[in-house]
Amino acid sequence: MIVRLLISLLFLFFAYVQLNDPDPWLWVALYISTGVLWAASIFREIPKRLLQVGMLVILLWFLFLLPDFINWVKMGMPSITTSMKAEAPHIELTREFLGLGICALAWWWLGKKNSSLS
Repeated sequence: MIVRLLISLLFLFFAYVQLNDPDPWLWVALYISTGVLWAASIFREIPKRLLQVGMLVILLWFLFLLPDFINWVKMGMPSITTSMKAEAPHIELTREFLGLGICALAWWWLGKKNSSLS
């Protein structure tokens, strides 16, 4: 239960810090939905179909950003942490790709541990 609560709060915090992003609503929606699902999982099992649809959305979004991530790798993986402001497109797109990876992991883990995580 404590793990679920901490993960939920972490994703709600992620949503909050996205409010100053150029495209906040997509990210706020993703992070809030992830946080809310983890919080709800404290009280009940999350429907498998809901988890599958969420993972499909994340996967499609992930595939959309994959070429930009590959481009960043081909560039020699220049730093994406030099400042909070993304001065070049590869910085923002790579950060988004990695953020989706974190969400995908959280959704996968929730599905895997849906009825047994405490």
